Amino acid sequence: MNLITQPLASIPEGLEVIPLSVDRHKLARRRWRGKAADGTDFGFDVVEALSHGDCIHISDAEAYVIDQAPEDCFLIALKGAKEAAWMGWMVGNLHFKAAFSDEGVLVQDDLAVEQMLDREHIHYHRVQRVFQPAKQGGHSHDHGDSHSHDHSHSH
Repeated sequence: MNLITQPLASIPEGLEVIPLSVDRHKLARRRWRGKAADGTDFGFDVVEALSHGDCIHISDAEAYVIDQAPEDCFLIALKGAKEAAWMGWMVGNLHFKAAFSDEGVLVQDDLAVEQMLDREHIHYHRVQRVFQPAKQGGHSHDHGDSHSHDHSHSH
């Protein structure tokens, strides 16, 4: 078994990419085990959770890469800053994580979210996406988090 403690900086050119499929919940953990598509075993003991697309190991011919499984999500298209701020507040008020892209806001498929969207007459699409919620830069709402945060913001 290969022990992984951090991702590699990049994938070298010319190597065959071997995916290691994993769901978002396991990927969020710091210690876990996984098996790549070719059967290679990996153990993970990382300081920071890995992300979709991270290269975790290379051999002479292969590059092993994290392949986060797509999941059911709601995609909410946004029309301007006011609507985006309101949507962020609505989703955050339910304590759900969200991902933001040019497409709009992506929220995990959950009954509470669906009921809120329907109640507020918010148009959404059900989609399958790799869900990578925004990391909370400096303002963590995780009550179990004891390490310090960098409170600087860059725009």
